Amino acid sequence: MKTKNNVKTKCWQIHWMLLSFIVLGLTQCKHDELTEEVGYDPGKEVVITDFYPKQGAVGNNLVIYGDNFGNDLSKIKVTIGGKPAKVIGVKNNSLYCIIPEAAYAGDIKITILGGDNQQLAQAISKEAFSYTRKLLVSTFLGKYYEVASNFEEKEGPFNDCGAFKGITWLTIDPKNPDHMYFTGDVNSCRFIDFEKKYVSYFRTDLDRVSIMNWRIDGNQDMIVSHNHSSDTKNGNYIFSRESNFLQKKAIEVYARGVNGTMVHPQNGELYYSRYRAGDIRRYDFNTKEDKLVFSNPYSAVAVYMVMHPSGDYAYLVEYEKHYIMRTDYDRDKKTFKTPYTICGAAGTAGYADGIGTNARLNNPVQGVFVKNPDYETSGGDQYDFYFCDKANHAIRTLTPQGRVSTFAGRGNNGTNGYADGDLRTEARFNSPQAIAYDETRKCFYIGDTGNWLIRKIAKEE
Repeated sequence: MKTKNNVKTKCWQIHWMLLSFIVLGLTQCKHDELTEEVGYDPGKEVVITDFYPKQGAVGNNLVIYGDNFGNDLSKIKVTIGGKPAKVIGVKNNSLYCIIPEAAYAGDIKITILGGDNQQLAQAISKEAFSYTRKLLVSTFLGKYYEVASNFEEKEGPFNDCGAFKGITWLTIDPKNPDHMYFTGDVNSCRFIDFEKKYVSYFRTDLDRVSIMNWRIDGNQDMIVSHNHSSDTKNGNYIFSRESNFLQKKAIEVYARGVNGTMVHPQNGELYYSRYRAGDIRRYDFNTKEDKLVFSNPYSAVAVYMVMHPSGDYAYLVEYEKHYIMRTDYDRDKKTFKTPYTICGAAGTAGYADGIGTNARLNNPVQGVFVKNPDYETSGGDQYDFYFCDKANHAIRTLTPQGRVSTFAGRGNNGTNGYADGDLRTEARFNSPQAIAYDETRKCFYIGDTGNWLIRKIAKEE
């Protein structure tokens, strides 16, 4: 008996087959010179008459129309913008190829080669192809080690700085966009200097560093959280900018298992989560008051927190419970309200794009708000939330309406791994945990924790 799914699948197959025939028919109508395949004729000129589409990005298909291309793929060379393109099919007057990476100039050339690969003829298009720069994943910092025992950690220039274990949280200095830091949990914290192109250790003298944050007033000092297991130790420290972040002073409040911190962008108070206690607390730098904001639905879970740039709300990322909650800010009381689920299902790990509780996450960790220019005309919330979905080995996006989609990772129908390239078809990560958005350079940095690297997502340069 045929099921509805079988019927639906068959309908889609027929649909795509018909669409393919229609496209082919239209192409043949427009270019009636398509005839039987014939070889290259040295007595005739090689000509490019047209191409389609007129614009595109790396990996897209391109059809070039003309005359006297021949039918031997091994004797046809195509370059676009000076970059060699892979030729995948040819008839005498139409040629199919793949747009290569970095084909910025857009000029199209077809070269016919002889038996010893000498140039017999060449055709150049009168019109230039419009190359669209595409977002790609690349390896920004660190050395990839196929054999883990060969691992080397060291300070050094960008091209020789070893690898990075345990990348937990990335942050860019709000007063100096050329400086980026990351924590490493029980491993080393690092300082990345874009201007000097150098990576060095950032020494905290704390045995387990979870989060870095920043005060909004004065010198905008750094806040570093110590994720320890004692009820009689301070959990957060101020590293002064005046000392070049070499000197620290404890916030005089005992706090055990601090995994998340955030600072309100207008009022400046500090919020932090406690692992064992299962709560979110508020510390006022002016009054020194420390108080409970609300209890988390679960105790003994890591809760990471990210503030919306407006200060109107924040996301609580429930790592072990695989979902994200939203908490709204009460501006009269200057504190946050009881949170509610925005996406994922509490306690249910999985991988699925979707809206709200229909989406499935698997160990979500750090996220960052990034302004979306497409929202400007519609008004309302202008930011999407990009976050690391660690155990799904992907970077996901959460819209203001609660829709979760996959932004990057899991390329080639895989899950974890190491591969640069197109966001969805090629790129692969291994347990990405940290993410930062560089407003100055308009790119993302990803702490690819399982690969011990920092990856980059940016338009082709």
